Amino acid sequence: MDEDLTAAGRPRERPRRLRPGQRVAVVAPAGPVEPELLERGVAILRSWGLEVVLGEHVLDRHPGLDYLAGRDQDRAADLERAWCDPEVAAVFCARGGYGSQRVLDLLDWAAMRQAGPKLLVGSSDITALHGAFATRLDLVTVFGPMVATRAFAADEAAADHLRRSLFTPHETTVLRRDGAMALVSGRASGLVVGGNLSLLASGVGDPLAPPSASGALVLLEDVGEDPYRLDRMVTQLDRAGWFDGVRGIVLGSWVDCGPVEEVRSVLAERLSAHGVPVLWELGFGHCVGQLTVPLGVRAVLDADAATLTLREPALR
Repeated sequence: MDEDLTAAGRPRERPRRLRPGQRVAVVAPAGPVEPELLERGVAILRSWGLEVVLGEHVLDRHPGLDYLAGRDQDRAADLERAWCDPEVAAVFCARGGYGSQRVLDLLDWAAMRQAGPKLLVGSSDITALHGAFATRLDLVTVFGPMVATRAFAADEAAADHLRRSLFTPHETTVLRRDGAMALVSGRASGLVVGGNLSLLASGVGDPLAPPSASGALVLLEDVGEDPYRLDRMVTQLDRAGWFDGVRGIVLGSWVDCGPVEEVRSVLAERLSAHGVPVLWELGFGHCVGQLTVPLGVRAVLDADAATLTLREPALR
């Protein structure tokens, strides 16, 4: 029997890859969007041959909380409307920041499940949506750069890797990055889960978040968090039993998290105790040339070769 299929987290349903001419939606479930960056990002999507529609509230500002892109119910309505539109093949999140957790209980998950599989693309704060789409829709999602950010609109390498991941996913089954290295040697296989460390830690106890990393290869990345805060978040996940049964750990970028040597030392000390392969800095997250990584697919981690290899393309 395939060892991955014995894990609690079996492979999830794969959406279809994108094709030129399809309609996609851009919504803002989290932080406020900068109009110029949105315009630049949408132009890139259109250059890929996609028809782009914008959520009605994508440029809203919350009347009292300036860190949110509009009211919770409006952000949720845009996401749900786009997802349930049969003409929309993919939903792109405009940016992260904060706010995705606030919309989770406002979404009609039964209606969204009935809408069938399609693509969700986003990272950072969108980790909360990735987790909920896994538990409620049992769907592969895409952890990648967001449309209204410089990480997409001004980073050709990141945008191109996302494009290939969505249109020709057979070309992006092997993920590697110069500078990646083993913190703990070894090879392991499992389901790819995870995302932003802060969101994973804050999701402990959330019924819409994945309950644990059992049988999984865990992705972790963050931005702007001091080493002691990274220590605290990993420790919280540890004490909650979230890492129980983990098979391997893949670390992404840690921009503005303090001296890189200190960050590496903290994460190595906290994660090596699990006795599984740990790969340092594969190049996903808040970094230049951000790699796109699918969540919910089976993969093989080879820490010594510094690669994460998908067992099949993430999209059909």
